[in-house]
Amino acid sequence: MTLARALGEFAAKVDPPEKVRADVPTRILDVLGNSLAAYAESDADAAPAALAVMRRWAGVPESTVLGYGDRLPAPSAAFVNGVLAHSLDFDDTHLPSVLHPSASVVPAALAAAEAGAPGDLIAAIAAGIEVTNRLGMAGCDPETGANLYFERGQHATSICGTIGAAVAVARLYELDARGIADAIGIAASMGAGVLEANRTGGSVKRAHCGWAAHGGVVAATLAEAGLTGPPTVLEGRFGFFTAHTGRFIPDAVTDGLGERWELLRTVFKPYPSNHFTHAGIDCALALRAAGLDPDDVESAELGVAEPVLRTIAEPAAEKAAPRTGYHAKFSGPYTLAVALTGGGGLGVGLDDFARLDPRRLALAARVRMYADPGATAAFPRAFAGVLRVRTRSGTVLEHRVASSRGGPGHPLSAGEVNRKFTGNASRAISVDAVGALSAAVWRLGSGGPVSAVFPN
Repeated sequence: MTLARALGEFAAKVDPPEKVRADVPTRILDVLGNSLAAYAESDADAAPAALAVMRRWAGVPESTVLGYGDRLPAPSAAFVNGVLAHSLDFDDTHLPSVLHPSASVVPAALAAAEAGAPGDLIAAIAAGIEVTNRLGMAGCDPETGANLYFERGQHATSICGTIGAAVAVARLYELDARGIADAIGIAASMGAGVLEANRTGGSVKRAHCGWAAHGGVVAATLAEAGLTGPPTVLEGRFGFFTAHTGRFIPDAVTDGLGERWELLRTVFKPYPSNHFTHAGIDCALALRAAGLDPDDVESAELGVAEPVLRTIAEPAAEKAAPRTGYHAKFSGPYTLAVALTGGGGLGVGLDDFARLDPRRLALAARVRMYADPGATAAFPRAFAGVLRVRTRSGTVLEHRVASSRGGPGHPLSAGEVNRKFTGNASRAISVDAVGALSAAVWRLGSGGPVSAVFPN
């Protein structure tokens, strides 16, 4: 049996256990909250650009664009909603694959369901996220922890997310195992994403999950219409893994499939920045809570896992002086400065990246980043780090975290996830509407209407 067929068999037949079914609405809420907050962003560029193009192309009004209220063809609505879902870099993360599965799968599934796809929405989203995560895991080197997608500059989130989105939509169309395998085979030709924007700026990365959601809807719809894909699309000589990783771990795709759910290892972000920055944020928040005055910082050294340096520390000049608030989310020095200076309370929030702050830029310029052996050993199963600060009086302060807040061993509580959703969604809609939206999402598990999750 080929890998695509094995995934097709799983997705066509799976009835997720109650623990998984109970988790999926929380994924939907997190995506919707992040998306509404992105819709409310005053300096957002990606979603308005995406919507302007989709409006120009128009088409059959099947599915709703969150916030804006436009009704567009399902692939177009999925595209814009996927852009919104990933725009703030606040979306959930699976470890050890280090990708964000829900931001592609959920917009695709909601668009298809609203357009009339009749299947089990909760099971479809669960299957799509699970497939996304496992494809990501298969591209991780077990010896070094290196992500082979990232080593080639590929964005695993959008590449694997296209296939996961296709699986979710194909399950909603109630395709059989062969049909879902065909959707996988088609979607493998549609996934894309280059990560250079993480390093030197540009907002195109915000569109990656939108493109994945769009491609997933298109691939599954084409499979339903009769288009077929190569049966060995994943493992073949000219297949998915050859193209994107060069080598892979087949067992990561199928081992325990349907019994051990990688979906449940997908963690929620507490801070709206690249996940590699979170260990440094935690260290900085701890020192600040202990009384460190940021104006007293003469210099700082932040040790993180060696593989993440290229994302949050290089090029050093770019990371010390990011070009935009969005670019700053991928800067270890700047996010550290944000945590030390803070906005409201001891935390890091969306408003901290609304604009670049001269005080924080000056502090970021005094931060040196390096590879810490302990953090490197923990990666990619946890994001660890150590911060050492020298004050102007010569005192040296140090704090280490073995796993960032929200990650393995320190997951956000249900209350924290709900507060995150409420805080994000209320940036765009009223408190009453937030409550109604939450109730509508939880009703999806018992057959509630998908249209109710798109507030006007």
